[in-house]
Amino acid sequence: MGLSATVFVPRTTPEAKARRIAAQGARVMLHGEVYADAETAARAWAEQSGSCYLHAYDDPAVIAGQGTIGLEIARHAPWCDSVAVSVGGGGLAAGLSVSLGPDRPVVAVEPEHCNSLHAAFSAGRPVDAPVDSAAASALGASRVGENAFALLSSGAVQLALVTERAIAHARDMLWEELRLAVEPAAAVPFAAWLDGRVPGRHPCLVLCGANTDWHPA
Repeated sequence: MGLSATVFVPRTTPEAKARRIAAQGARVMLHGEVYADAETAARAWAEQSGSCYLHAYDDPAVIAGQGTIGLEIARHAPWCDSVAVSVGGGGLAAGLSVSLGPDRPVVAVEPEHCNSLHAAFSAGRPVDAPVDSAAASALGASRVGENAFALLSSGAVQLALVTERAIAHARDMLWEELRLAVEPAAAVPFAAWLDGRVPGRHPCLVLCGANTDWHPA
């Protein structure tokens, strides 16, 4: 659209992710150690500069855009009877829950030590949760989004937790059996399926995320 963009990310962001953002023409600002730090800095910078602030996962338009994945699933795999997706801030899971409707339950899967959605459901509202997982580079939101939580708490959503060991095993199996190279966050739904946590005879597992550096042997 010919507009300038400044993207704030934590200092822990993989170099490959920051490099690709910059390659699209955006100015990349590294701030803090976790997503919440970068978000705070981005809001302050937007207010100071008069720029429009766009939330990474809790903006209604972002949630709607992510929900189009559900429309693709329904169109290309109409036999699918459930969808499992990993959760960071909840935007993708919320979008899927809306676009898929009640006939295809969404299983929102989180690492056991990176569980902002579970914490929100326990408290009845979004609250801060610990961020300590190999999948944190993609799922490192310490608090689920307000809009995302409102949609998820009113939809046909099921919750699941997986261990770090299960995530690593799922990632390795995806490569060994299917030759799919994914980051830990993308393996989270597959880990839940391997553990029998995803219902349905024909589930769809969304392998999302490209937040890791890839170093082929």
